[in-house]
Amino acid sequence: MKVVIQRVSEAKVSVDNKVLGQIDQGFCLLVAFADEDNDETIEYMAHKIANMRVFSDADDKMNLSIKDIDGKILSISQFTLYADTKKGNRPSFTGAGDFKTSSAKYDQFNDALRNYDINVATGEFGADMQVSLTNDGPVTIIMER
Repeated sequence: MKVVIQRVSEAKVSVDNKVLGQIDQGFCLLVAFADEDNDETIEYMAHKIANMRVFSDADDKMNLSIKDIDGKILSISQFTLYADTKKGNRPSFTGAGDFKTSSAKYDQFNDALRNYDINVATGEFGADMQVSLTNDGPVTIIMER
């Protein structure tokens, strides 16, 4: 499982000019799954993201979690995180998980985040989406398990 975490002041995702998900302050997550990802992997990643302290406290130190600031998450599926660019000029995506299985894992991951009392908005799995965001900081963290 791979997740790109971006701390944002705002983010939204659209499909065919229709906004599907929109948030204020929080995280925009780009999420991809491999076939070997399991319940433990998903819960581990959700726990780490829900408790990651990258928001500023009163002393302007990154010391608060998304829960501490009552932030929201915009979760976007993005299998291209598994791009293999070692050979040639056209990336291979064979490391990405099966479409149907990954779709179920994506739903499970978003539900796991919601179990931490975080408001989670999503795009549409497998769709051609347009994502816009304002990265705050910028703070971008890559997690892989």
